[in-house]
Amino acid sequence: MTGPFRSLAVRNFRLFAAGQVVSVAGTWMMIVAQDWLVLDLTDDSAGALGVVTALQFTPLLLLTLFGGRLADRHDKRLLLTVANAISAVLALVLAALVLSGAVRLWHIGLFALSLGVVNAVEVPARVSFVSEMVGAELLPNASALSAAYFSTARVVGPALAGLMIAALGTGWVMLLNAASYLATVVALRMMRPQELYRSAPESRARIVDGLRHVLARPDLVLPLALLAVVGLCGLNFQLTLPLLAKTVFGADADAFGLLTTAFAAGSLVAALVTTARRGRPSGRTVVVSALLFGVLETVAGWSPGFMAAMVLLSLTGFASIYFVQAANHRIQLGSDPRYRGRVMALYTLIVQGSTPLGALGTGWLAERFGARSGLVVGGLMSMLAAVAALLAERATARGAAPDPDLDAAGYDNGTRTGSADTASRPPPEAPGAPEKRGAREAPAAVELPEGPDPRERDSTV
Repeated sequence: MTGPFRSLAVRNFRLFAAGQVVSVAGTWMMIVAQDWLVLDLTDDSAGALGVVTALQFTPLLLLTLFGGRLADRHDKRLLLTVANAISAVLALVLAALVLSGAVRLWHIGLFALSLGVVNAVEVPARVSFVSEMVGAELLPNASALSAAYFSTARVVGPALAGLMIAALGTGWVMLLNAASYLATVVALRMMRPQELYRSAPESRARIVDGLRHVLARPDLVLPLALLAVVGLCGLNFQLTLPLLAKTVFGADADAFGLLTTAFAAGSLVAALVTTARRGRPSGRTVVVSALLFGVLETVAGWSPGFMAAMVLLSLTGFASIYFVQAANHRIQLGSDPRYRGRVMALYTLIVQGSTPLGALGTGWLAERFGARSGLVVGGLMSMLAAVAALLAERATARGAAPDPDLDAAGYDNGTRTGSADTASRPPPEAPGAPEKRGAREAPAAVELPEGPDPRERDSTV
């Protein structure tokens, strides 16, 4: 299989993607139902919604690096199976409380906190597991397709949630979400372990070693720092979108679902665009996409009406995923596979772990200055961070001495000896070839020279 869907030729990834579409759609239905329920229970309190959002993401802030350590030390497939099974049980308990009419705000907060603990293990394992399924050569395409199915689920999930909430109530949405986790569990157990690109587990994997690996690489530090600011200030749509829909436009559940779907539709287009990438994006691509995101989010915050908001949020969704994917590819393709679980845990910590602080800050702004302020301030801060990153990149480029082991594009030219980054991927097996007995050995990081990017920039949120 060629073209933007070439990673789907890998059976394990095809199974995983199918299970994730169902599971993530259920998750987005759950998010819409949970936010709507919180607003109903608290008379549209932005502060209460901010607290629940913070509870859900605080464990990611505190425990994600530990989750990355687990991913580097243990079987990622097993970790993902257990995490999804626990998430299903949690969702089932909350659904029972809602359907029985016994649910209280503290129940929702406890569920959000518990789910956050599970996600602190599940997210870094899932992100780093993609390379085990497809290998380094197909990693950019598989990562972009992961964003595409995530965005597809984000389009379908909120739209269905809005209809189900209006017709049946939030409890049935949560029950359906509990069942959706089983799709991922089944897909994981149907995989062929011998076809995974696995490296030897780090029996003594330490968090500090992963941090040292990142700190020694300026090309990893800059996109991670930019992600930290944008994630903290700009990527708080789980809070800003329901507030914008309900307090600014007076929308009902159906209209709220449409607003969220518009944002997700733009994200989906961006994810499909990035499937064309075949190598590591440049630092300039990451910075420019962050700048564009900041501009669009700021403009979306001043939307004059509901239809204008849908259009502008769709464009903002495109820019957000283009930026996040550019940063993801630059970080993941530039890191040593031995540390990839811990590096991607740091990536997850920055992107999602910053949400508790961002949610509390955005909730505070919305309470005092209205729902629009969360988008406007987030967009302006993202713009300032992108400009600062651009200046830092130029200063670094001027002061850096030429490295004889790197080509003109800044990628490893293969002359460096003893480096884990110079190993190449083993050739794919011919169709019909007998399967190998053991799991495939994971290749080390491969930095592929990138051809001209069709948009000269890259975007899960």
